[in-house]
Amino acid sequence: MLVDFFYTLRKAQVPVSIHELLALLEALDNHLAFADWDDFYLLARTCMVKDEKYFDRFDLAFGHYFKGLAELPDPFDNLIPEDWLDADFIRNLSDEDKAEIEKLGGLDKLMETLAKRFEEQQERHAGGNKWIGTGGTSPFGHSGYNPEGVRIGGESKHKQAVKVWEKRQFRDLDDNVELGTRNLKVALRKLRKFARTGSADELDLDDTIRSTANNAGYLDLKMVPERHNAAKVLIFFDVGGSMDPYIQQCEQLFSAARTEFKHLEYFYFHNCVYERVWKDNKRRWHEHIDTFDLLHTYGRDYRVIFVGDAAMAPYEVTERFGSVEHRNPEAGEVWLRRIMDTWDKAIWLNPNHQRYWDYTASTQMIKNILDQKMFPLTLEGLENGIRYLSK
Repeated sequence: MLVDFFYTLRKAQVPVSIHELLALLEALDNHLAFADWDDFYLLARTCMVKDEKYFDRFDLAFGHYFKGLAELPDPFDNLIPEDWLDADFIRNLSDEDKAEIEKLGGLDKLMETLAKRFEEQQERHAGGNKWIGTGGTSPFGHSGYNPEGVRIGGESKHKQAVKVWEKRQFRDLDDNVELGTRNLKVALRKLRKFARTGSADELDLDDTIRSTANNAGYLDLKMVPERHNAAKVLIFFDVGGSMDPYIQQCEQLFSAARTEFKHLEYFYFHNCVYERVWKDNKRRWHEHIDTFDLLHTYGRDYRVIFVGDAAMAPYEVTERFGSVEHRNPEAGEVWLRRIMDTWDKAIWLNPNHQRYWDYTASTQMIKNILDQKMFPLTLEGLENGIRYLSK
């Protein structure tokens, strides 16, 4: 049976190999999960999935193969009419009222009583203390109050339900999920160039053992400088205008990059890079940096990352005086090509969804200038971009 499940996971594009299948079989032989469906699910996911971004694919494949969850109808469709759970009546209870409401006596009693309600109830109820409904003190339904109940539909308010009956839903953990700081750090770590510089303050265990053995057993400590990531990165952030909805993503990327890279320089621009960039948005008109100076300051071993939606009027890329903010003496395309000629590796991270790129002429222009090295700001996109920079 598990061999067919193994092939089901592969069809769902979960990267599993025979080693993961053998690990699951060995775990089952050792009774790490026995006669418990939830334990088996967790054990199977632990053995078969090595990256959390595939959790959602695993869940769908698991449900389809073992229980057909993807094919099951909504459990409420045949049991509870939708209008029974419309929360158009909310009953306000005092502390004294709440104190008088008694518990039914545990989960078994609750589920037994709920089964009876399914058989007996014929119509919608709201504000009551017995039937499945909303806004009352009944232990069944939602938007009301009961110290021990089964929430059906709605949202949690008092955190008192001992069981929640609702659709099985998962947060999307697939490749296209927008990034958080933790995932950003994991992806950025793949851009590595390790080096040891500075004072020797870390024990070199292998050299210490070798030196001690060569010294007739007398301890001979050997120290080395701490190893760190010596990758050098320039990041250019597009700010303002159409980039405002992506401020949080850019802040997370900036935070992760400052943590991961010892040699990091950052600059801001608007829409397209021109003859000047800046580091302080409040004083950008008075304290800017000449882009020409950047080209002659940082070595060719730096990697360049642009972050922006690349959405603007085409003449902002192609024309002199095309900028919406100032009279740029040279087109943005000229400066982008100078950057590409100065540093060997450059990518553009686009927070806008990839399906919209073809509808914006400027996006296609910039993508062509960067030799198609534009990647979506998703987990998969960032990993692909960092992999290119690491070559």
